[in-house]
Amino acid sequence: MQTHENVSDQLELWLGGGGPRTLGSLVDLFGEKAFAVSFIVLMAPSALPLPTGGVTNALELVTMLLALELVVGRGTLWLPKRWKRLEVGVSAEGRFGSTLMRQIRWVERRSHPRLRVLFEHRGSGVVFGTLVLVLTLAAFVAPPFSGLDTLPSIGIVLLALGVLFEDFLLAVAGFVIGGLGALLVFFVGSHVVRLFQQLL
Repeated sequence: MQTHENVSDQLELWLGGGGPRTLGSLVDLFGEKAFAVSFIVLMAPSALPLPTGGVTNALELVTMLLALELVVGRGTLWLPKRWKRLEVGVSAEGRFGSTLMRQIRWVERRSHPRLRVLFEHRGSGVVFGTLVLVLTLAAFVAPPFSGLDTLPSIGIVLLALGVLFEDFLLAVAGFVIGGLGALLVFFVGSHVVRLFQQLL
């Protein structure tokens, strides 16, 4: 079982290594933890207040497809060959990579295993995948440039960190934050639709 320190150190080495930073190399490095780590890396651009260059929707689509693998009961992450070559485009020295690692280390210093037995339950992966799928969908349908995708994305990152560190309270915090963000997206979206209907 990987410890918190091993996970963060390995992620930093992966971000700062000279090799390709692809989804395939991430899966090879983290093995059974690859789902959680992939969700963190893929959704962090939407969660962090940094310019993303408009790539977040593509990353959200990949996240939803990976979450579906958990929903159908896969225990290990499978990627098509084309996806394995997908460059994450993050480096440890860059602004995004350094911010991501700083936030992960801040969380792990305050996290410790809580109710670990729940993460060992057979259905925990299905629940994890379902929550990630719903929250990612909320982030995906959020109006462009509204910032409404931030809370669902933060929720996914915290939820994935909770699973990674086997901290149930951290996972619950991620679900609550992400759920509030999803409700906000739904509330604002319904009002926008109603406004357009009134204008027509």
